[in-house]
Amino acid sequence: MAAAVYRRIVLKLSGEALMGPKRQTTIDFETVDRFCNEIAEAHRMGTSIGLVVGGGNIFRCAQGFAGGPDRPTGDYMGMLATVINALAIQACLEDKGVATRVMTAIEMRPVAEPYIRRRALRHLEKRRVVIFGAGTGNPFFTTDTAAALRANEIGADILFKATRVDGVFDSDPMKNPTARKYDEITFTDALAKNLGVMDATAISLCRENNLPILVFNLTKPGSIIKALQGEPIGTIVRGD
Repeated sequence: MAAAVYRRIVLKLSGEALMGPKRQTTIDFETVDRFCNEIAEAHRMGTSIGLVVGGGNIFRCAQGFAGGPDRPTGDYMGMLATVINALAIQACLEDKGVATRVMTAIEMRPVAEPYIRRRALRHLEKRRVVIFGAGTGNPFFTTDTAAALRANEIGADILFKATRVDGVFDSDPMKNPTARKYDEITFTDALAKNLGVMDATAISLCRENNLPILVFNLTKPGSIIKALQGEPIGTIVRGD
């Protein structure tokens, strides 16, 4: 097996990815198991790994709908959903012999450690996979922004954005079969063209700190390992 080209990564998973291909259950543990097999293999390659997972499979803020919560309340509910997903991934990784820690931006000590940057770095140095839950701990910020923030805080070499499509396209490939895929694009172009790579705050944070983003299709088996080995998959978003 080829060696990993990245020393440390943060992998951003959407909550919806945990629902599986049929999207019939909130958390499809067969799908979680497949993801965790790849993460465990990546861990064995020596790469230091942080994970950020969304919560959209459990709750997505219904702001604007009759009877729905206001935006801050909805965002806090979503943060709690990310912790449920983080615990599911932790349980699966631990079952495969991978040491993990869940760290949350909102304190809930009976189930996870509070996020402290130096403690997270220490866990990574001890070869533990660190799963960051509860987003940034603040409403109005997405888990994309949380992933960009944590990646910069822990000194990651790259941010992996795992999606259900093959990379970044000039239009939605789910709706437009002739959408053109970019192999590489700059942060500025991604923002200017509003391509939906990640939210604007996350992209701006990565641009300011020159942290590249690799967007790839997680539903294709082996994609995490190929990305780690530097194979040309997905779309790389980097400096101008």
